[in-house]
Amino acid sequence: MKFSLSWLKDHLETEASAEAIAEKLSAIGLELESLEDPAARLSGFVVARVLTAERHPNADKLQVLSVDTGEGQPLQVVCGAPNARAGLVGVLGLPGAVVPAGGFELKKSAIRGVESNGMMCSTRELELGEDHDGIIELPGDAPVGTAFAAYHGSDPVFDVAITPNRPDCMGVYGIARDLAAAGLGTLKPIAAQAVPGNFPCPMPIRTDDPEGCPAFYGRVIRGVKNGPSPQWIQDRLKSAGQRPISALVDLTNYVMLAYGRPAHAYDLTQLSGAVFARRARDGETCLALNGKEYTLDAAMTVIADDNGVHDIAGIMGGEHSGCTEATSDVLLEVAYFDPVRIGDTGRKLNLTSDARQRFERGVDPAFLDAGLELLTTLIVEICGGEPSEVIRAGEPPKGTKVIAYNPVMAETLGGVAIAEGEQRAILHALGFAADAQWNVTAPSWRPDVDGAPDIVEEVVRIHGLDGVASTPLPRTDGVVRPTATAVQRLERKVRRAVAARGLNEAITWSFLPEAEAEHFAEGNGGLWLLANPISEEMKAMRPSLLPGLLSAARRNLDRGAAGLGLFELGRRYLRGPSGHSDERLTLGVVLAGEKTPRGWASGKAQMFDAFDAKAEALALLAEAGAPVDNLQVMGEAGAQFHPGQSATLRLGPKTVLARFGMVHPATLKHFDVDVPVAAVELFLDAIPGKRGAATFARMHYAPPALQAVKRDFAFLVDAALPAGDLVRAVRSADKANVVAVRLFDDFRGQGVPEGQKSLAVEVTLQPGEKSYDEAELKAIAERITAAAAKLGAMLRG
Repeated sequence: MKFSLSWLKDHLETEASAEAIAEKLSAIGLELESLEDPAARLSGFVVARVLTAERHPNADKLQVLSVDTGEGQPLQVVCGAPNARAGLVGVLGLPGAVVPAGGFELKKSAIRGVESNGMMCSTRELELGEDHDGIIELPGDAPVGTAFAAYHGSDPVFDVAITPNRPDCMGVYGIARDLAAAGLGTLKPIAAQAVPGNFPCPMPIRTDDPEGCPAFYGRVIRGVKNGPSPQWIQDRLKSAGQRPISALVDLTNYVMLAYGRPAHAYDLTQLSGAVFARRARDGETCLALNGKEYTLDAAMTVIADDNGVHDIAGIMGGEHSGCTEATSDVLLEVAYFDPVRIGDTGRKLNLTSDARQRFERGVDPAFLDAGLELLTTLIVEICGGEPSEVIRAGEPPKGTKVIAYNPVMAETLGGVAIAEGEQRAILHALGFAADAQWNVTAPSWRPDVDGAPDIVEEVVRIHGLDGVASTPLPRTDGVVRPTATAVQRLERKVRRAVAARGLNEAITWSFLPEAEAEHFAEGNGGLWLLANPISEEMKAMRPSLLPGLLSAARRNLDRGAAGLGLFELGRRYLRGPSGHSDERLTLGVVLAGEKTPRGWASGKAQMFDAFDAKAEALALLAEAGAPVDNLQVMGEAGAQFHPGQSATLRLGPKTVLARFGMVHPATLKHFDVDVPVAAVELFLDAIPGKRGAATFARMHYAPPALQAVKRDFAFLVDAALPAGDLVRAVRSADKANVVAVRLFDDFRGQGVPEGQKSLAVEVTLQPGEKSYDEAELKAIAERITAAAAKLGAMLRG
């Protein structure tokens, strides 16, 4: 939230400097994002007088001015403003000055062959207004040669980040209250006096939706004149980043920004019959002030008349009934809307506004009358007109809470001992009331205060967070025991392993567009949709890590990457058997595009394939502690993968530890990826834990005393038999002697019967206490061939 120093001083009697105020804001928990001094942008601009104005010799619409800057020798300046004339006092930008509106630096240059030493400026160029029809005209007695920043005056602008739990500080007055409580000045009372009505309100007002709009106050003011708002109003709105529009609109914005009280003014001539709050009807539409049409549903609250909707309640008014320069009679609306309803409506419509930000956080329900009287007073003083009596439809919630509090909690919970008298003074300054038994009544503008810990927070932050002493946490004597859990250790180990294999880590959203999540939801138990998403495009919890990685790969490929490997370690979210959210630790990997670039030795570029994905899956499962030698390669990787180039790695027929392969072309098309992509998804939560007590000591390793023996076997097998099944059968044939099995040949062709293939494996045998003799080697070979025969394999002659 932005506001100027002069605006703050409208509500706070203080002599503190802008720097002291900025420091105090951060100290009391109102984070200062920036402190801007507009005068700094006017460096290099001076008050100057035009001595002569002659026609430019080479341009009809330009003049050559002789300008006095108070430095003695006049400067020659070329100017095209129609009001430039001898005797005018204006603002001259000297060479080296940067024009605020354009951001360009002024330089000495020739314009149509005539040298120009700067530029006479308009209000728009200095971002002091919208006038660009001519250059600035200052009073004739303005001191020539004075820096324009000093002449114009400096009004620093604060930008404060307001947390969602502090709706009271969504107005300048609330910030002034906190600063006054912190001892930086005296809070001025709100000058809200009742404005008597001169006639009954001619517009019936009611609320037909007491849940969404418990209270709707309004009155008519007739005979107003809607022109530009006064300069002081415009200055304050500009400091907040608002664009002045007209007096009626500006005054409603001013009351909202000054006091955190949104209001709305309707052109009375555009209303028909009664005005009332009600539920919208499904399919009903509203053309809002931003020029966009929104389709509403029955869960939304609107302000309507007998002809239809005029306002998306609490968020944005309608274009049809907005005030224009021709408006002479207005209906003022000051209402209280349910914060949850406003938040839900805004998210559904993807529509945000200053009013929504305040209503969904919770405005002061006791400020309706005061807000209406303040707005009425300003409109009558500035726009004229005659107010009607006030109609009060409904009743706002009370908004006050009584909390039992013990002042000792400031020390036991807040960490600093504060005298009871000081605590009472702080609470009183913040608008709280405490009786003798310390029953504290929270003010209506503080919906965030729910219990005694909130009272502690208020007292401690105003007393000074710097006064809270740093106290080390207790620790036991001796060697510190590790605190990382088994899952945390697994995450660290796997993350290091996959990074060591040359892949880059990506961190993507845990939320996905619903269409992308649906594409990966098959077999995952259904989607989890958020009731309160950060946006409608990110409302589904990811059922897989691959959608985010595919989107990340697409962004990199679109920016010229020829090939890349990305991984992410995180959770996927499934719908559990009981209907509750089920988080699963998962590692996702994508290998997209070129594996190796083209080169003189390798020829064309080589793309990643399914075997690259399988190699990554096996290597990373081994690092994660999975029993890789016992895994089976099976199908059913999922519809997102190419059916002929994908598989799963399973521990038994049901326990899936990973899926890998080439991503299906339909999936790539859905994610707008136009290169082949291999992917891996490791389900780390499915890896069985190690048996026995955890220990940090590794098993003792002693190299074998005898050299290993290698033997080759070639088997004829059915062409459909997975090679991994044969390797696993050979490995398990004699566990005491067979230490490794490696497939080194897969042949189909001449000499191999139709429908079969030849698989050749290298078997490594490790003798123990003595070397093998021929009989032992023959026995081992027989056991190997027997194990292979169970799969239908026949030793090739």
